[in-house]
Amino acid sequence: MGGWSSFISIVRAFCLLHVTNNYLGTAVFTYGPSMLPTLNISGNLLLAERISTRTGKLRTGDVVILRSPESPRKIVCKRLIGMEGDQVTYVVDPKNSDRCQTVVVPKGHVWVEGDNIYASKDSRNFGAVPYGLLKGRVFWTVLPRKDFGSLAPKPK
Repeated sequence: MGGWSSFISIVRAFCLLHVTNNYLGTAVFTYGPSMLPTLNISGNLLLAERISTRTGKLRTGDVVILRSPESPRKIVCKRLIGMEGDQVTYVVDPKNSDRCQTVVVPKGHVWVEGDNIYASKDSRNFGAVPYGLLKGRVFWTVLPRKDFGSLAPKPK
């Protein structure tokens, strides 16, 4: 009977892990230049909660994780710039000109951008993102140790 109770304990642990990871929060490893200077190019270990995306409690300035609209297997980390109905003005091609364009974020969509406009593939490239692609809101930096702490929204 000892083997059966061990099996049940393992199944319960995996169920708890599944529920926690998919509905409450998760750890995320990010790397790359798109969120410089907020996040490191060599990588950060972040904690993201998944409740805000389900309850609609996200706000402009939050750092979010989302499924890439261009590569659906890829999860990316960006800053939330605009919610549905917001007017967003952005630099079209920051490397070559200062030409700006203004768009209204469509219903059911959000506008996301990397903090490093010179090296980020974001809504400036692929347009507004359906709200359903948002997977969570980043709230804490775990690693590197020098950045340990809250990841507060960027002031407006």
